[in-house]
Amino acid sequence: MKQLTAKQVEELLNENQSLNILDVREDDEVASGMIPTAKHIPLGQVESRMGELEKSKEYIMVCRSGGRSGQAAQSLENQGFDVINMTGGMMSWEGPTE
Repeated sequence: MKQLTAKQVEELLNENQSLNILDVREDDEVASGMIPTAKHIPLGQVESRMGELEKSKEYIMVCRSGGRSGQAAQSLENQGFDVINMTGGMMSWEGPTE
């Protein structure tokens, strides 16, 4: 599975790269802030909401520390999606949130 650090993701955003970020944290966790442009689908809903995602796009998976996003990335990868796990999760994120 491909991985990027939080810093690498922040640098890509700063270069105005068009990123598809998927935040799999729970509702109460995202209330404290999400990476700008991120889409929120809680981990427990990823499989049932897979239809909202496009296999032609690459997705960067985010959670609090990198564990749940790794599970979600593995699940989506098994279904043929192109995914990257953001290691360290939001605990490592130093960029802006909204």
